[in-house]
Amino acid sequence: MPTSPPRAQPQKRRPNRTENRDLAGPNLKSGRFTLVGVRRLFRSNGKDFYLLQGVTVFLVVFGLVMVLSSSSVESYLATHDFFSGFLRQGLFALVGLPLMFIAARMPTVFWKRWAGVAMVVAMAFQFLVIATGLGRASGGNRNWILLGSISFQPSELLKVALALWLGIALSKHNEFLDDPRYLWRKMGIVCALALSLVLLGGDLGTTLVLVLIILGTMFFAGLKLRYILLPMGLFAVAAFLYAFSGGSRQGRIEAWQSGCTVDGDYGGLCWQTLHGWWALASGGVFGVGLGNSKAKWSWLPEADNDFIFAIIGEEFGLIGALVVLALFVVLAIVFVRIIRASNDPVGRVTISSIMIWILGQAFINIAVVLGLLPVLGVPLPLISAGGTALITTLLGIGITLSYARASHAEKIMKT
Repeated sequence: MPTSPPRAQPQKRRPNRTENRDLAGPNLKSGRFTLVGVRRLFRSNGKDFYLLQGVTVFLVVFGLVMVLSSSSVESYLATHDFFSGFLRQGLFALVGLPLMFIAARMPTVFWKRWAGVAMVVAMAFQFLVIATGLGRASGGNRNWILLGSISFQPSELLKVALALWLGIALSKHNEFLDDPRYLWRKMGIVCALALSLVLLGGDLGTTLVLVLIILGTMFFAGLKLRYILLPMGLFAVAAFLYAFSGGSRQGRIEAWQSGCTVDGDYGGLCWQTLHGWWALASGGVFGVGLGNSKAKWSWLPEADNDFIFAIIGEEFGLIGALVVLALFVVLAIVFVRIIRASNDPVGRVTISSIMIWILGQAFINIAVVLGLLPVLGVPLPLISAGGTALITTLLGIGITLSYARASHAEKIMKT
């Protein structure tokens, strides 16, 4: 009996890759793209982010080495321990560096939200310094506050708070930059109060830094230079009258004007300046070697703080001093690059304020050591001994890193 041929079995067709993607559905596709976006976001924070972070950490480590070298003799005389000053500064670095990394990871909205509160708190602490028994004087300036066993400088906190507040205030009133009377009326009271609270404590150096922050930030925000010249002139007149109102300030300025050439000034007001010059001169081109400074043997007051640049020049010579200057130039370049890359007006103004604060203070410190300015008591950022100054400076750089990270993330998401 004839039989019918067997029916051919249909072959199973393997779906191609395109069909697999379609079968995955829109949810899986969007989830995969989201995952890729997150990976790209955290893959890199940008070269400016890491360059600023790296230079900062290097300067802090170098500062610890120089604090150990410059403070060892005075530390032994005070505590019979060569390392007490270094260990104290190292403890502040262990607080400040993690704080910088944490600040760098914070969203920028956090700094915008708390800028006003930070300004009120900083000025409240500064008021306690000059108006209550909690304030303490050091070096002729009343700029410390003592809370139990903790002492710190509220004027350093004021620098960070002022940078954050200026970012918000100038961005909020950006449309009034061509109306300086309105701008100064809205912001002048707060700025004048902050300057007065510091100046009443006798800290002319910090007051000068705050003035640089205010005027420089307004210029970077877009205020025309001719509108800044008038308040700058008024401050110069006020500073002149205050400086020559008597006390040690007038003597230091008069000694500086004479070029420290009067014989009687050697053992008095010019002692620190002259020994700073001699330390720089004895270093020559290559320096006398790390730890071999002679000026630190009780010849140079504040060798680990205001005049640490003189010890750097003595131990590392002209080359070492130029390297430090070059590192601050690198900081300036990175700050400018971050400002230019940011699309956030608040971020641009805030970063400009922090840049002016750190670089302006470095310029003042080095100018004092070189004799271009009278002695003002301003530390070298990231390098000089001083806990409050180191922690607040690292916090300011952390805020800059936060804005740089947000700017880089926005650029990645757009691409």
